[in-house]
Amino acid sequence: MTAHAAQLAGHIKAFRSVRVLCVGDIMMDRYVYGHAGRISPEAPVPILTHRDERVTLGAVGNVARNVVALGGHATIVAIVGDDDGGRELAVMIAREERLEARLVTVPGRRTTVKTRYIARGQQLLRADREDTRPLDRDTERRLIEAFRPALPAADVVLLSDYAKGCLSDGVLAAIIAAARSAGKPVIVDPKSLRLARYDGATLLKPNARELESVTGLECVDDRTAARAAQRALQTADIEALLVTRSEQGMTLVERGENPLHFRDKSREVFDVSGAGDTALAVVGLAVGAGASLPAAAELANRACNIVVAKVGTAVVYESELTRALQNAEVERARAKIDPLPVVVDKAARWRAQGATIGFTNGCFDLIHAGHVALLAQAKKSCDYLIVGLNSDDSVRRLKGEDRPVNNETARAIVLASLSDVDAVVMFTEDTAVRLIETIRPDLLVKGADYSESEVVGAEYVRSYGGRVLLAALAPETSTTGTIDRINRAARRSRSRRPADRPTAG
Repeated sequence: MTAHAAQLAGHIKAFRSVRVLCVGDIMMDRYVYGHAGRISPEAPVPILTHRDERVTLGAVGNVARNVVALGGHATIVAIVGDDDGGRELAVMIAREERLEARLVTVPGRRTTVKTRYIARGQQLLRADREDTRPLDRDTERRLIEAFRPALPAADVVLLSDYAKGCLSDGVLAAIIAAARSAGKPVIVDPKSLRLARYDGATLLKPNARELESVTGLECVDDRTAARAAQRALQTADIEALLVTRSEQGMTLVERGENPLHFRDKSREVFDVSGAGDTALAVVGLAVGAGASLPAAAELANRACNIVVAKVGTAVVYESELTRALQNAEVERARAKIDPLPVVVDKAARWRAQGATIGFTNGCFDLIHAGHVALLAQAKKSCDYLIVGLNSDDSVRRLKGEDRPVNNETARAIVLASLSDVDAVVMFTEDTAVRLIETIRPDLLVKGADYSESEVVGAEYVRSYGGRVLLAALAPETSTTGTIDRINRAARRSRSRRPADRPTAG
């Protein structure tokens, strides 16, 4: 795993110690599943034969569910009605581990419930029951009073604005001011077209459509997304914008920094509902764990690519995000492994940019400290390092029938995963002379256990002005020595085993 990937993985592990204060609109997402095989005789609409139901926490509740699923601790501050929906939400929250709530009950107000009717994975209808009236002063006061005692224990504050009335101007101003005064980052998923309502926030996370509505600028590619985000930053006192752009990934714009664009290999998209909640939760956890905004955005982008492959309002689990990170590292490593014509083309492009091309080769069977040290020295002396790797047949001819221990694919992936290696190319011959003559590296690297006269290709490289580097060796490191020590230890272990006892006849 590269140093960058290891750092991201470290942030995910640190999620377990992060406490997130989630404030905003809460709702219940109800899913009614059935079979629609007939048309109603009463109207040209399908008849849904009821088969199953599922109920989950929605909006800020789904943000909190994602926080918990990823290993963190969440506290919800929200308003509910004095009705069956509000009471059911309280029961659902109480069932969740590492999740608590400070719910403010408002008599006469309806708890928001969204009911979706689904047949064969297709949503036929959504029916919403809600109350979006502005809060009165007393409810605002009670909500702020519910927030304040939870703030000291929180590492980060997340505001989930679904425009259902909870986050009024007065509530937003009081919460953001209190959080910033306490040194807590504030991250907002906004719905309002007046971004100045969120003044003082650390980061806003609009989607592309919302950003277009706010700025009046199109947001269809990297350039236009960055331009619209920069325009939005001019209208509010916020530090950064993270624009979620569906299958196009995400764009992060921080004040005074160049825009950053994040993409991941998208899975099949089944349902995008709740993906914004997942992104908000991951960014909040990452920031709470001490990650930079770019690192937080990268993790959020990976998480969203997981959750859109699930049906309904879903969550991402810590194990899923870690596995996605590992899979991405393997894919990134595989992208460095190419046949010779592709590597030659890469070298030509690098050289056209004025870069120095380095080359080394070997079996690299069991990667050890000596290999790592040699590659590090090689990379310090060039801009791009290409590694020629002996194929399995080549290794057997050189080392014997019991080698290699790892096959050529495994050896190539391990090599390519090292940050000092820019390209890996396999060769079947006993020496790498054909690769050297085809690639024409500026620098040829071998270990200091060779003399220059013994280095294959050295004379050829020097003939066109290239140079040869004999890298210092790490003491007592070799694959053969490692295998010998393993075999000796295995023999000693066998010799110490007690003799088999005879069975009774």
